[in-house]
This record gives sequence, structure tokens and C-alpha cells, in this order.
Amino acid sequence: MRKFLVLLLAGSFIISCNNNKSDTKADKETPKENPDTTILQNGSTTPVPAPSPLEKLLGSFVGAFGTNKITMLITKVVGDSVGGRTIVGGNDRPFSGTFIKTGTSFSFSAKEPGDHKDDGEFSFMIDESAPDAVTGSWKPNAKGKEEKKYQLQRKVYEYKPGVGDYPQASQRLLKAKDVENMMKEDLEFMRNEIFARHGYCFNRKHLRQQFEMQDWYVPNTVDIKGFLTEIEKNNIALIKRYEKYAEEYGDEYGR
Repeated sequence: MRKFLVLLLAGSFIISCNNNKSDTKADKETPKENPDTTILQNGSTTPVPAPSPLEKLLGSFVGAFGTNKITMLITKVVGDSVGGRTIVGGNDRPFSGTFIKTGTSFSFSAKEPGDHKDDGEFSFMIDESAPDAVTGSWKPNAKGKEEKKYQLQRKVYEYKPGVGDYPQASQRLLKAKDVENMMKEDLEFMRNEIFARHGYCFNRKHLRQQFEMQDWYVPNTVDIKGFLTEIEKNNIALIKRYEKYAEEYGDEYGR
């Protein structure tokens, strides 16, 4: 009988120890966070608001616009209002307007300010099921100008110093031997390719046409003064000097 009592007490002690270990382990475990909540400093939680479906409509869209390439940047979609800017033909123009939703389709109507000879009105659509595509038309304010239709695809500008025919002009300091035997036209292209890598939208038609054929080129701005690197600034100055020499000496230059 005594032996039975000893075994019973020993068993109770072991069970009690195991329960204490489990409780201690549970106390040390960090509770899993609910992905839909945020833990505050005081330990309480607050729901994280779901992203607005309108945010999918924001972004940069690029495509053909007549004989040019256009970048449409939609920067604001709030309530029933839309705002943004377009970059095309060397012009950077703001637009603003309204939109309505029918089913899964958003229909936008937006106007440029009207104080520029090339201003007009945009009408375009974005479908909720395909938020990376913009389809629409542009009607000029000026009489006699042609209405343009366009299909744009989402494409984000990104500075890439390694793209183009002369990437070295953005990657390292050029030396005289790098440019002294180049023709004026090639030097001009090399210099302007630096600007193109920064998304510069060219005013001169022949330069626009040259760069708009490149897949990597996304017109994004008409002012890049604050974006050029020190290497690029020095290379631009060097190239311009040799452009001048090539123009002055013609066929004798670099021969």
C-alpha cells in the first residue's frame, strides 16, 4: 500500500512539472500578428486600411501619339476628379478633369490649361481588369489641327546609365581619344543621348525621332539640369568642344 502511494505521488509531481513547463513555453511565445492589424506602442492594435482601388489608376503610361511618343502621368484620382501631366513634342503640360465609373470601366475627360497653342482635351478609358492600359483620344483646341487617338501602356521611367549606343558617356570621364575621330553628327547624338537617358523630351524633331525609336527611352521631363551627374556634365562640355572643332574643320577634322 505504501509503495502504491509513493508511485501515485511521484506521478502527480511529474504531471505537475510538465504542465508548468507548457505554461512557461506558452508565456514566452510571441503572439502571431494579424496581417490586417498594426501593433501600436501601447500594445493595442488598429486595423490597417485597405488600399483604395483608385490607386491602381495612378502611374506613367507611354505610347505613340501621332508621329511622336507621349508620356501620360496620372498623379491624382480622388472622388470624381483626375489630375496629371503629359510630356510630348518637347512640351510638359498639366491636365485636370473628372471621371465616371461604369461597370469595371473608368471614363476620363480632362483638359489642358488652354494657354498654349498645342493644348487640347483628353478623353480616355482604363478598365479595372486591365489597369496597365490607357485607350483614348485627344482633341486640339486650335481649329484645323488633327485629333489624335492613342493606346498607351504602363511604363515607369528609370535612369539607366548603361543603355544606348554610347553608355560610356554616362559611366566614366571621357578622354580626347574617345571623341577626337568622331563625326559631328555622331558627337551630337552621343551628347544628346546623355539627356535621353534622363528622360529628356526633345524639342527638335530629328532628335525626338532618333530617340523615340529606342525601347529604353521614356520621355519624362523637359528640365534635367538638376539630374545630370558630374561625370555627365564634364563629358557634355568635352563633346561640345569637339563638335565645334568638327564643324569648323569639316572633312579635315579627325583625318
